[in-house]
Amino acid sequence: MAIKLENVGIAVRDLEAAIAFFTDLGLTVVGRDTVSGEWTDTAVGLDGNHARIAMLQTPDGHGHLELFEYLHPEAIETEPTAPNEIGMHRVAFSVDDIDEALAIAATHGCHPLRGVATYQDVYKLTYLRGPSGILVMLAQELDRA
Repeated sequence: MAIKLENVGIAVRDLEAAIAFFTDLGLTVVGRDTVSGEWTDTAVGLDGNHARIAMLQTPDGHGHLELFEYLHPEAIETEPTAPNEIGMHRVAFSVDDIDEALAIAATHGCHPLRGVATYQDVYKLTYLRGPSGILVMLAQELDRA
């Protein structure tokens, strides 16, 4: 059986703010829609499912995020996921300039949880809280000369 990761879906409280954050980091919107009806009720398992969605793609064309903002049923606010909690954890991106990526994130009020770390002289990386409390990891591969 062949298997391929299609996308990571993330529910957000403000679709436009989330799109602005991820497009400023370099992703592009490849589709938008408003979905509802029996097929979405069946697929998602919620009666009266109605959401605005946007599909975003990384510049290499391989990574996709599906962002969705629920119109019905009402979205349920939860505490943001902590780095050590079981379950969906974070979305991670490789960037060529972590300082530039952090400057862009800062324009959206998003800052590292603690700081930027270096992993075995291979990566500089950090976790930050993106829109709707999403954990985002940014990593820059270091030159190995």
